[in-house]
Amino acid sequence: MSPLTESASAIWPLLAYTVAVLGMIGLMLGLSHVLGGRHQDRVTGEPYESGVKPVGNARLRYSAKFYLVAIFFVLFDLEVVFLFAWGVAATEVGWPGYAGAMVFLFILTVALVYEWRLGALDWGARPDRKRAAGRLTP
Repeated sequence: MSPLTESASAIWPLLAYTVAVLGMIGLMLGLSHVLGGRHQDRVTGEPYESGVKPVGNARLRYSAKFYLVAIFFVLFDLEVVFLFAWGVAATEVGWPGYAGAMVFLFILTVALVYEWRLGALDWGARPDRKRAAGRLTP
């Protein structure tokens, strides 16, 4: 068997899967367009809040701290995923793997301390910078 034929025989399941997925997407979009509702009543465009009349504007400004908490959660959640994978393979990776995991934990700990010192984890009122700087230095 030639290398070209061998690679083509190895890639055809991926191509068949891609065609099937694109066909399914097209079918779902086409059916929703054909079978979907087309009425345009006065109340169709109004928001529905579980039977309660909406009050005010829905475009509220959220603090960036909510975004930061989400980013920190993803960051430290990925840390757990990597450590779990290391824990599963701990016997195979041995001491070099342990050293790599410790370097990884050290870098994340430095990042956490940096965020903490920067005040990214504080949700209260910010203290005066001069007093805070004097308190952080020995």
